[in-house]
Amino acid sequence: MEHAVSELASIDYVILGAYMVGMLAIGTFYAKYVHTAGDLFLAGRALPFWAIGLSIVVSDIGAIDLVSGSGAAYEYGIAQANFDWLGSVPAVLIAAFIFVPYYWRAGVYTIPEFLGRRYNVAVQMIEALIWFAFLSVNVSVMLYLSAVFLGEVLDWNVEFSIWLTAVFVGIYTVSGGLSAVVMTDVLQMVVMFVGAGSLLVLGLWEAGGWEDVVEAVKAQPNAPADYFQLLAPHAADTPYPWTGIVFGLGIVMSTAYFVGNQAVLQRALGARSEWDAKAGLITAGFFKLFIPLLMFVPGLTGRALWPDLAKADTAVPRMVAELLPPGLMGLMFAAFLAALMSSVDSYLNSCSTMFMTDVYGRGYHLATGRNLGDRQGMVLGRIVTVVVLLIAAFAAPQFSRFATIYTAIQGFLALFQGPTLAILLLGIMWPRATRWGGLSGLVLGVCMTSFLTFEGDRLFPSQDPFLFVSFWSFLFSLAVTAVVSLLTPREPPEKLRGLVMSSVMQDAEAESLLAERVAGHE
Repeated sequence: MEHAVSELASIDYVILGAYMVGMLAIGTFYAKYVHTAGDLFLAGRALPFWAIGLSIVVSDIGAIDLVSGSGAAYEYGIAQANFDWLGSVPAVLIAAFIFVPYYWRAGVYTIPEFLGRRYNVAVQMIEALIWFAFLSVNVSVMLYLSAVFLGEVLDWNVEFSIWLTAVFVGIYTVSGGLSAVVMTDVLQMVVMFVGAGSLLVLGLWEAGGWEDVVEAVKAQPNAPADYFQLLAPHAADTPYPWTGIVFGLGIVMSTAYFVGNQAVLQRALGARSEWDAKAGLITAGFFKLFIPLLMFVPGLTGRALWPDLAKADTAVPRMVAELLPPGLMGLMFAAFLAALMSSVDSYLNSCSTMFMTDVYGRGYHLATGRNLGDRQGMVLGRIVTVVVLLIAAFAAPQFSRFATIYTAIQGFLALFQGPTLAILLLGIMWPRATRWGGLSGLVLGVCMTSFLTFEGDRLFPSQDPFLFVSFWSFLFSLAVTAVVSLLTPREPPEKLRGLVMSSVMQDAEAESLLAERVAGHE
């Protein structure tokens, strides 16, 4: 049965207009404070903890979760909630108290830059290129999801939806840099929570309440038996068996995501103090406790209301089109745009930062012996942002081939999350880890993930074995890094100062060195 295409009422246009004008006003306002690459990429290292925390939430929880995360919940069930409960809160605390202090004190712009100091330039460039590629793909995914949402609700043309979103987000991201990204994120989080909360309540009301949702889904002959189990059995035909959730997600993927993801940690790197960096992550962890209710329960409700959707990712757009009255329709549109833009602007800014710092900037230094000038870095950084956005917009329609985007994105992450966590963990915890150990662990680890991904159907019980791939590749990379490190010469103590835990705990001079490094990057 075809759904009825919605038409926005006058009040909806007023709400949308006010929201879009507010976003552009905030974003372009901060353009006058951007004079150097440090201002563009790290907001002049002046961000307070509350802005960091709220910005992390909406940059991490965006349109993928609102549309495709709910779609994955529609398809597979409540186990999806683990990606924010088990998969976020413990990892946020680990990042805040173990990793972020080293990043912030080192005064680096990016996580790959930290790895470059700890290991070597090859590790830095490889890690930067991997994350650059992944975040660029994510920009394209977000633009595609805008077309899914606007096409399902308003029957808008796919290309028009993609380019409208790209132009709007590009204006304030290019002009205002990280300051604009973070401050618009604060407003976007409020809008997103209110809009998603409204959809949650109305969806449950239409379905008759939570108990009726459970009964309706269980009565469906094609509903998975473990649909309402938070931890599905190990042998279940689902991407989320409990073994994968606990070991792959809980130990590896979630931790790697929050200690190595430039798009998340760039806010902490721009904090005005180490305390603000830590408190910002803890604040984000608190608000992420509410995300499964706001993002994934609507997917479960959609399963009860429309059990036979051709594409699971259309569940939330269908709810918006058929359940929301005038006023709330405009608010939900604003919430979707908030979820979308908060992720796109974050990914764009992080792509630009990594490319200019770890790829072009490093190459420029190796070729000329000089560092890239601040003004030059700012101009080129804006150009890179525009180029990434244009490529992503052209590529966005290709993602229509995936049944559930959320699972595909997690599969891409699994290709490098295990090796990344292994070299970060050993790099900070183990002084004996060497440059050749880190390089071997990263490169061979990614090769192992590729092998496990292609052979996953035969090796693992899950139909999408990315959780198992991430766990075993993590162990493999740990072993490779350790063995190669023991077979190669130790790193000199002066290189490790301030970068390894034991050097900070045992060497008082490390504290002054850290202070000098931070001062040198201000």
